[in-house]
Amino acid sequence: MGRLIVEKEKSREEEREQGEGGGRDDTVLVPPINFSMVEEGIFRSGFPQPSNLPFLHTLNLRSVIYLCTEPYPRENLEFLQTHKIQLFQFGIDGTKEPSVTILSNVITEALKVILDVRNHPVLIHCKRGKHRTGCLVGCLRKLQNWRLCSVSEEYRHFAGSKWRAIDLRFLETYDVLPLRHCLYSIIYRYQGYGSKKRRLIYNDENVQKPRIPSV
Repeated sequence: MGRLIVEKEKSREEEREQGEGGGRDDTVLVPPINFSMVEEGIFRSGFPQPSNLPFLHTLNLRSVIYLCTEPYPRENLEFLQTHKIQLFQFGIDGTKEPSVTILSNVITEALKVILDVRNHPVLIHCKRGKHRTGCLVGCLRKLQNWRLCSVSEEYRHFAGSKWRAIDLRFLETYDVLPLRHCLYSIIYRYQGYGSKKRRLIYNDENVQKPRIPSV
């Protein structure tokens, strides 16, 4: 009888601990500002703060594309190193207007990283996730054959009231043909786009054009 009473008391104590949060992971996952999924395995956001790192851990990132000129903060860099996440930095000065040629070259190099699915899942970010990130994602959309009005609408959605006419002009004039020609030298083994996996295999023979969906 005494043993039964002790076991009941122990059971009530465990229930109280669970009711007070005992045994549960109460970590609050907070995404970075302007976070969103672009495609499966491709994400965009503003600059991740230390409070956002637990959330980023859940994405199982393989790489980060950073579009600012400033050095990456130590805490963020240590997070990447701990989780073996590769950092690609393509510095674009957000305080002044870069030349169209320089900006186009930087965007093209960043797109090559995005298109290589060995780098997925990948996070694209700048400071606020608006202008520089918006331009890069917009050029990806053009490569996917999105209509310009849809590209501009997505850019405005994330830029909000801070949208810039110069960015829209860049998106309108960015030429995807050189990158397409580069992609024509790469064999894409597709099992579908979006929900299924793709893999890049470099080969000079049996060139096959990639299939990119239109919107």
